[in-house]
Amino acid sequence: MPHSQDHAWKWREWIFALGLIATVFLAYAPAWHGGFLWDDDGHITRADLRSIEGLGRIWTEPGATQQYYPVLHTAFWLEHRVFGDRPTGYHFVNLVLHGLNVLLLFAVLRRLRLRGAWLAAGIFALHPVMVESVAWITELKNTLSGAFYFGAALAYLRFDAERRGRWYALALGLFILALGSKTVTATLPGALLVIFWWQRGALAWRRDAWPLVPFFALGAVSGLFTGWVELKLIGASGAEFGQTLVERGLIAGRVIWFYLGKLVWPADLVFIYERWPVSQREAWQYLYPLAALVTLAALWWLRRRSRGPLAGVLIFTGTLFPVLGFFNVYPFQFSFVADHFQYLASLGVIVPVAAGLAAFGDRVGPRPVAFAGAALLLGLGILTYRQSRIYRDAETLYRATIARNPACWLAYSNLGMVVQQRRAYDEAITLYETALKLRPQDVTTYYNLGSALAIQRRLPAAVEALKTAVRLRPSYAKAHHNLGNALAELGRLAEAEIHFATAVRLRPDFTAARRSLGFVQLDSGRPAEAARQLAEVLKVNPRDAEVQAALEALAKAGYRAAP
Repeated sequence: MPHSQDHAWKWREWIFALGLIATVFLAYAPAWHGGFLWDDDGHITRADLRSIEGLGRIWTEPGATQQYYPVLHTAFWLEHRVFGDRPTGYHFVNLVLHGLNVLLLFAVLRRLRLRGAWLAAGIFALHPVMVESVAWITELKNTLSGAFYFGAALAYLRFDAERRGRWYALALGLFILALGSKTVTATLPGALLVIFWWQRGALAWRRDAWPLVPFFALGAVSGLFTGWVELKLIGASGAEFGQTLVERGLIAGRVIWFYLGKLVWPADLVFIYERWPVSQREAWQYLYPLAALVTLAALWWLRRRSRGPLAGVLIFTGTLFPVLGFFNVYPFQFSFVADHFQYLASLGVIVPVAAGLAAFGDRVGPRPVAFAGAALLLGLGILTYRQSRIYRDAETLYRATIARNPACWLAYSNLGMVVQQRRAYDEAITLYETALKLRPQDVTTYYNLGSALAIQRRLPAAVEALKTAVRLRPSYAKAHHNLGNALAELGRLAEAEIHFATAVRLRPDFTAARRSLGFVQLDSGRPAEAARQLAEVLKVNPRDAEVQAALEALAKAGYRAAP
């Protein structure tokens, strides 16, 4: 192109980019001021981690945060310094990062000289499947790791073209930051190899594979460590994860088609999808993996005509591999699929489709394809706007989930906690009871049910629910404490003391339980023991007037805690 035309085209690109980013922000307008959802409180930095020392613990202490993603939780630590407990700022950071990812994706596709780069970027920007990743604060995991992922890819492609060490070092550094944000980015070197095969038709060890060995090694170590964290620290174990290897293969086949279906026809998107039953005895369940293998074989056979479709499928399934069911992932106890699992994997479908539509423009002319592309983006934007409305607050989200997935016990249980906070106790109790019909062994729901019943002074029923909670999980200190409170209200002080003492033994820093233990000992006529417990409480809460008064009365009677 002449220089002036090239300059004009760049300006058109910038205008399109700004327009696309503005459209993204408008499409997500209903979620701008959305509240905190589900496990956001497990990701927003806890009070004990908000200091510089706490930041050090984020990096050096697996288990200090919900998942060991130190780069991610450093970002949350910084966000809390700026936004505190106001959710709007967190939402805008997610939106900005998603917009950045759209631009970085376009830059990667331009470097690869792929047709339809802007259309692919637009679909990625506005597809409603991405709403869960962008509108849910927790999924900063996706938007932040995605930025590092695309940045690493762009830097490595520059290295591949120029063979300069600085680009290699930058790519490796960004890849490490991506792994520290979310481990699914470990699939990047595999995706790069597929891209090189697509470009060249064959792979050379020294040119293509050897430089990526450190990337593969880091990804493998990161993946194994994350698997250990999921198993040992997060709790991805138990009956829900007892599938055989054959059944895990059946899950994988169905998961692939599920995600492809949601990309092609994004209807009935749900925060928590139904967890379908899996059985290796059901012949029809083998159709999913069989169809996937047949499709893969057909694309391999067609590779001489076009390698693009096969490359896209390999990137799609390869990026999904960590969540196909072969490894234990904590959310699998609720559902085998979730929209946020395919944030990056979706590009394996989106990019070839966009490239194919652009190539089709050579036959019918650019205008029909441009109009079709604009209509597609408009439709996706409307769907994203509608989908983002359900992320306004937790109650809206859970009610929408129940409407589309009535068998979702977790939605009933979590909605019960939400309505209980606004003191709708009767509704909360009904929701807990519904959740327990769907999942009779859920400890947290029994605890919440017992707590709601106790507030309503339905103490015998509260005792039964809380007894079930501590039977199912004997180490549940809060359940022991609430059970002790209900028993004490019924005058069963000896039983109450046992549960208060158990709660203190399980959690020596559980000041409320220690306080309850002290007062029940006082009521049981054991002032010396009560004085010791209440003195420990006063060390933590020196302004507790009731404890102060009790200790003063005990001191006058000659009962003082040992210094």
